[in-house]
Amino acid sequence: MSGKEARFRKHQNHCISKSIVQTAKGTGCGIAIEDLEGIRGRITARGGDARNRLSGWSFHQLAGFLSYKAEDAGIPIVQVDPRNTSKTCSVCGHCERGNRKNQAEFVCKHCGFSANADWNAARNIRALAASKAATELDNVDPRSNLGELSRKAAAL
Repeated sequence: MSGKEARFRKHQNHCISKSIVQTAKGTGCGIAIEDLEGIRGRITARGGDARNRLSGWSFHQLAGFLSYKAEDAGIPIVQVDPRNTSKTCSVCGHCERGNRKNQAEFVCKHCGFSANADWNAARNIRALAASKAATELDNVDPRSNLGELSRKAAAL
């Protein structure tokens, strides 16, 4: 990646992460993101343009910026496994590839729930993050200081 392009992407990631953290702080919510480690090996990008966009997107850098900015602002951040978040119904939990009518539209084959596919996936990511925070709380010794984990659970 050229220096100019790398600086542009770094600047964009800073702006995006700053906006997300400011929104979370303003609403009193935590941040839930997909753990995209190893995504380049899991996804097949068809066509030169798709490959260029996928290989040029710095997932790790954006997650790093989000993490340190959220920590500085006292905002909890949770990374969740992205598996099946886009094909699981956020209402009934039914998971099927056919739930994704197309790239933008989600229609559950089980309960008939219909929504924007990204919005449905975001609801699943939020639910996974809340569940993960609750599981972490279950594993805490009650005599210890809950600190960060209690903040995570309260904010999600």
